[in-house]
Amino acid sequence: MSQSTRATLLKVRKMIPPMLESFHKGQMGRVAVIGGSEDYTGAPYFSAMASARLGCDMSHVICEPQASQVIKSYSPNLMVHPLMRQSTHASTGESASFIAKPVIDMLPRLHVLVIGPGLGRDQLMHDTCAKVIEAAKKINMPFVLDADGLNLAQTRPELVQGYKECILTPNIVEFGRLCKSKAIDPEGLEAGKAAETLSKAFGGVTIVKKGKEDWISNGEKTFVSDFEGGLKRSGGQGDTLTGSLATFLAWRKAYLDKIWEHDGELGEVELLALAAFGGSAITRECSRLAFKKNGRSLQASDLTEQVHVAFRNLFEDAPKL
Repeated sequence: MSQSTRATLLKVRKMIPPMLESFHKGQMGRVAVIGGSEDYTGAPYFSAMASARLGCDMSHVICEPQASQVIKSYSPNLMVHPLMRQSTHASTGESASFIAKPVIDMLPRLHVLVIGPGLGRDQLMHDTCAKVIEAAKKINMPFVLDADGLNLAQTRPELVQGYKECILTPNIVEFGRLCKSKAIDPEGLEAGKAAETLSKAFGGVTIVKKGKEDWISNGEKTFVSDFEGGLKRSGGQGDTLTGSLATFLAWRKAYLDKIWEHDGELGEVELLALAAFGGSAITRECSRLAFKKNGRSLQASDLTEQVHVAFRNLFEDAPKL
């Protein structure tokens, strides 16, 4: 771990709420994952469970009805809402605006959105998410786009352009597509500069470029998350990242709302970058722990089981850095 990583980790610790008797349900985070199509039910579950395991109070999944019963069977701890519709399952009159309305009505009850896990490529699902994003922006709600949700940033950049409460989490292939959509050639640019360039092209959204190291940039400042991870690249590990990011973003709100006494030295913009860094750190530590235990057999669910251990290692039991 580099000295800069140690210094950033110490700052992240400051934004984590203590456990106090004075808190009430919901103050530690209310997160919703929007995704879950007929064919993809695991991704929203892994994202929502990572958020819950890390410490958010209320974790929701907003998904397609064909996915809802399956996701409910995975865990009774999640609140699952069958509000989305794929084109093949929509009734006459169920337009994107019609479907999005009950989702938008939920927004005042939430702190953070994750959009993309298990979403698929269905046009109606994407149109509905676009309506929800537009509504979320009106109330300055932070959101994370991942997986098929990144396709919205690629094909409808106006949805995220200049919206600094947005985090994009592309892998190497998705990063290339986003760069192409902005006429950026990442070849020849070192990873941190490439992330910075893409962030600037999107008007300062936060980019988390996943890879051997995670590069995090808001166009003005760039961090590298160089924690050791596992060597198995099974699908679904990015869902632990999105869920972890969501909880850190919810804690950011708790910090800014000052629901506990602290020195208030961390500003709104810096806290967003620290939330991204914290989510990356947790995920990489989960990957390291899960790979150490499971080796080649590692699956996404193995990371879920390590979330609390990873949190303790980085933020509770670890000696002073």
